[in-house]
Order: sequence, then structure tokens, then C-alpha cells
Amino acid sequence: MAATSPITPAPPRAKTAGEAPSAAERPAVVGLVLAAGGGRRLGGRPKALLDHGGRPLVERAVRAARAGGCAPVVHVVLGAAAERVRERADLAGCVVADNPDWATGMGSSLRAGLASVRDAPRGGLGPGGSPSSPGASAVLVLLVDQPGVGAEAVARVVRAHRAGAGLVAAAYEGRRGHPVLFARQHWAQVAALAHGDRGAKDFLRAHAAELTLVECADIASCADIDTPADLRLLDPDR
Repeated sequence: MAATSPITPAPPRAKTAGEAPSAAERPAVVGLVLAAGGGRRLGGRPKALLDHGGRPLVERAVRAARAGGCAPVVHVVLGAAAERVRERADLAGCVVADNPDWATGMGSSLRAGLASVRDAPRGGLGPGGSPSSPGASAVLVLLVDQPGVGAEAVARVVRAHRAGAGLVAAAYEGRRGHPVLFARQHWAQVAALAHGDRGAKDFLRAHAAELTLVECADIASCADIDTPADLRLLDPDR
């Protein structure tokens, strides 16, 4: 039998000038859904469990994050009725963080979520991340009670980050809203300034000159569900 020569793997193909990076090479953005609210003005109905098309509302925010270009592993912060949310909602593939201080306001949930992303394996990407991944370059924050914010708005904010912006927010007729994206270098200061129900407002005000606003009013609505009258926003046909 003739001897066979070992097969030498072909070298990696060099990229041509201007060629877009592959999906594995793009900066990874981790979705963070804040879903801890107890719905005080809704009669104590936890917002994560509000019905949207027959499913808990929190699932919609997770789908929007993934479909909009965030990493498959989405971090979700729960607070009010956390055990019931875990039982009823399909959060498969999510990293769920508990915020026992949820009643103090959004700031504590934002801190809990950023800590969850920071401490997760693979630089925030969770156990499913690539072993060679440098980790998440940014976190994108969504609020569970804004069903009008979907994958299209997420995608616009993510694209702005991949174009070089480190601090990005959706805008609605020029006014800042959600989702909001924070590059990794901002996480510590965002957490330090997140208190009460102000969330990241103090940080964003201090860094207004660095903020890139991406207009999304043509594809999304930032209306919150806070009162019984707002429950009309849960109509999936709106």
C-alpha cells in the first residue's frame, strides 16, 4: 500500500478590506431584562406575570433581546413573586438573578443585573458562550413593562454599538428611552450611581455628551404599564 501524506489544514482565509466580521467576531451584547416590579398601582400584580398573548410578559422582553441581536443568554432580574415567575414563565437559557430589595426601586434591580452579567462565566455570556470569547462588550437594558419595545429597537441600538458607540439609548421623538446600552467600561459607575427608582438616570445625565441617541419612534413605543388604564398596551395586535 502506498504511503499517504498527512493532510495539512488550510490556513485561515485572510479577510479582504472592508469585509464585515463574522457573527463570532462581532462584539457580544448581553441583554438584561429588569422584571422585578410588583405593580403597586396595578393592585399588586407583578409586571413579569402580566398576560401578553397568553404568556407572561417577561417572555416577550427576552425574545426581543435575542431577536434584536443580543447574546442567546439573557439575564433577567426578578423580585416580586419571583418563585411564581419561575414556575410560569419559560426562561430557558436565561440567567435569573433575584433582587430581594426590589421594592426600593429600579436602581437595586439594575445593580443586581449588572452584577449578574459581570459574574457570569465567559465574560457574561453564560455557560453557552464560546470558550475563546473575550466576553460581553456591552449590556443592553430592557424594561419588562414596555411591550411596545421590540426586536427592531433592540437591533438599532446594538448596531450603533457595533459601529463604535459605547453609550447608546433609543429615542422617541428625540427623548431618551429604552433600551439603553452600556459598554463594559461603564458598568461599575452605572451601578455606583443607581439608587432608588432613578435607575441609570444620574449616570446618563452626567455622561450626556457621550450618549448616542438612536431614533426608534417609527418602530417602537416606550409607553410603560403602570396603571390599570395602561393594560390596553398588552394587546398583542397594538
